[in-house]
Amino acid sequence: MKMEERLDNMKIKTNINMFQVVFFAFLLSCLGSCYKDKGNYDINMPITPEIIGLDTLYEAVVGDSLIIEPRFEGIDANQLEFLWNIMVPESINPERDLYEGSSLRMLFGYGAKVYTTRLTITNKANGMKYFHNFKIRGITEFSKGDVVLSIEQGITKLSFVKPDNTVQPNIYEAINGENLPRDPLHIYFMRHTGINNATPLGYWIVTKNGGVRIDVDDLGLEKVKPNTIRDNFFLAPATIEIGNLQNHPNGVLMGVINGKFYGGTMQTWDQAHTYGMFGNNADGNYELAPQFIMSTINGNTIMIGYEKDKKQFVRLNIYGIPMYFGTQYTPIDPGIFDPHNVGMDLLHIIQINNADTYAYMKDATGNIYELKFKCDYIRDFNFRSEHKKLFVHQDWINADTKMVATQTGNIYIAAQNKVYRYNPINQQIREMETTFNDKVTMLKLEDDENTLIAGSEGSIYYMDIHVGRNGNLIKKIEGIPGTPVDMAWRK
Repeated sequence: MKMEERLDNMKIKTNINMFQVVFFAFLLSCLGSCYKDKGNYDINMPITPEIIGLDTLYEAVVGDSLIIEPRFEGIDANQLEFLWNIMVPESINPERDLYEGSSLRMLFGYGAKVYTTRLTITNKANGMKYFHNFKIRGITEFSKGDVVLSIEQGITKLSFVKPDNTVQPNIYEAINGENLPRDPLHIYFMRHTGINNATPLGYWIVTKNGGVRIDVDDLGLEKVKPNTIRDNFFLAPATIEIGNLQNHPNGVLMGVINGKFYGGTMQTWDQAHTYGMFGNNADGNYELAPQFIMSTINGNTIMIGYEKDKKQFVRLNIYGIPMYFGTQYTPIDPGIFDPHNVGMDLLHIIQINNADTYAYMKDATGNIYELKFKCDYIRDFNFRSEHKKLFVHQDWINADTKMVATQTGNIYIAAQNKVYRYNPINQQIREMETTFNDKVTMLKLEDDENTLIAGSEGSIYYMDIHVGRNGNLIKKIEGIPGTPVDMAWRK
């Protein structure tokens, strides 16, 4: 290589090395300066106004004044703007649902529902906005309390029991100017239990040949949706004879009408006018006894029914609508009793914790048998017979007997003017401590199953059935017209 080329190469390498030295010196200088500047900047974050005294839920009496007056700290309230927005889905003009000012003051003219509300706070100096959401629940004098269905001299009565235990008898007649249908069976508080803060769907009062739906907030006849059982059919049959209707967790009625199984439609919004209406009955050649079991397991609903002519247990499932499958299940241990050929009449059927089921049957000679079994109508589609034995108190069981079961396995049975706790596993029986002067005509369980509620001529009795307690009287509500039949409540 020539001397000139060597000199050129040395110059290039020297320049590259010099560039690297300068670059690393610059980098070290930047790192050092960055390190020295760390934490030396003054950041002026905008002050967030602190809101004090704003709850997550307010109750407002319909037609009365509502005042919400929180306090604000951390910034002068004069620098803030306030906008309250009550979100009313049915509102025609949403602008009317906007309110300005540091407090919300209004005459609450909305319905007895739950309304999401947003308070927007704007800092006028910098335009920053802060949002606070809460709810307002509209209530009436009937939004909390019990409704009691009874019968007095053949006339169906409805009473309202206030939270302070004051009784307003004959409330339906007073509000609607007419009597309820005769032969009452049940009253149900209808709501979609799978939805938080679900809008109540009314009270259904079910009677032998019909029934009515009333508004939960004023106890008047439902004004928008079907308000009679007959009108609740898309195409009503010529005659209606109700064997038994129950309240499905989705807030629709399901059960036996004219010996067939009907279920309220659930394939639409639960506020739609058609929600809960009866379409066609579950198709099949059958005649059901009034008594049946309805269980919801992991979102699946099954029914255990009884074909009264063929004297056999039958299967029904809900696949969008109720479907009758009859004896399309596999009997297990039919030697104990054959569910396809029971050969007796069903008087009562009751289930414990979606599992053990007890049926009380009457044979041709008048003997009462207790049949225990389990059904799997979801996965294996089988019916397991577990025992068949004469019931220990033959005189307790008839078509009018009242009984309820707890999930812990106890069955409470009313017999004349006494109530008993019966353990079907060991057949242990114990009389409750509360005494009654007249026949017990109603048995209910509080939602927590720690209180047993009994109805007897003119009165409602609340009994303590916590573990270790034996049905001692908690309280007694008097003034119910006639004999109680059923009751429902809103807490």
